[in-house]
Amino acid sequence: MVRILKSDLSSNPRIEAVLPDAALPGGEIEIRGTNLGATGYERPLSAIGGSTAAVLLSRSTRLLVRVPESSSMSPKLEVFRNGTRSNQVEVHVARLLAENIHAVASPAVNANGEVFVTFSGPRGQQTPVSVFKINPDGEMRVLLSGLVNATGLALDAYGYLYVSSRHEGTVHRVSPEGAAAIYAEGMGVATGVAFDGDQNLYVGDRSGTIFKIARDRQTFVFATLEPSVAAYHMAFGPDGGLFVTGPTTSSYDSVHRIDPDGSTSVYFRGLGRPQGIAVDIAGNLYVAASLRGRRGIVRVSPDQKAELVLAGSGIIGLAFAPGGNAILTTSTAVYHVDLRVEGFQFS
Repeated sequence: MVRILKSDLSSNPRIEAVLPDAALPGGEIEIRGTNLGATGYERPLSAIGGSTAAVLLSRSTRLLVRVPESSSMSPKLEVFRNGTRSNQVEVHVARLLAENIHAVASPAVNANGEVFVTFSGPRGQQTPVSVFKINPDGEMRVLLSGLVNATGLALDAYGYLYVSSRHEGTVHRVSPEGAAAIYAEGMGVATGVAFDGDQNLYVGDRSGTIFKIARDRQTFVFATLEPSVAAYHMAFGPDGGLFVTGPTTSSYDSVHRIDPDGSTSVYFRGLGRPQGIAVDIAGNLYVAASLRGRRGIVRVSPDQKAELVLAGSGIIGLAFAPGGNAILTTSTAVYHVDLRVEGFQFS
């Protein structure tokens, strides 16, 4: 998101825009303004929340800086140059919520703000924990054990969690207390899972099939896509369209859309290794991907305009939480960030 600030005519550095204004610790953000460059041999300095933010590129009207690891969630950004300092601008920095996970898809978040993440492990390897449950205050406990290679996560309208196994080709239904039972079998290399408004469950098979499991558990081949090298990630939009990403070996991948009748189309092309996805109430799509060489969360609007709204590398998945917040997962950690976005969910 870009926030434009009024400039002045002094020689002090002046921040006029921050692109994007949200980041993971270690993410790279761009500062635009005036009087930002070096004076003589003295480079400008930047700080976020009082911690030094390394300046990676310096121009008179543009700086590229790295968000320090120690930043708080909504610290102030400022630039120092030749003994003067700039105005302060708020930057939304993701806060570490939990570590020691192994996510290969997006987290799931319920109406209470509780977060579900996997400890997936290498293919075929049994791990001590399959799924963790994390309270909003960061308390982490074991929800499920014994499922090999827990992969995709989705919640139904009743608060039950559905977990796919890419090793077993199954989907398990897990109660809020952690009791689990097999819900579906024969799903191939089962990856992403998602529910539509009628509570039909959709499961992505990495070989290219998207299955639809009706409420009576009848299973159909819903659509077929190009095989993915990693996993399918899926999310429904307000109009009932199913968005699907599946990273390939290409650096110019697509987001696909599947209509309710199963017809497929390319929704947006030009992302690098798109993975986890989520949709807001306005129908904007958010994708963990690279856009024009910069990694983070990319927002794609219904009119096909794309912009980076959060900077950060290594993001696997995302989900929206109550209050305009987002939950992000890397392969090993979970983060919480205020993106001021209300996520879409079927009522």
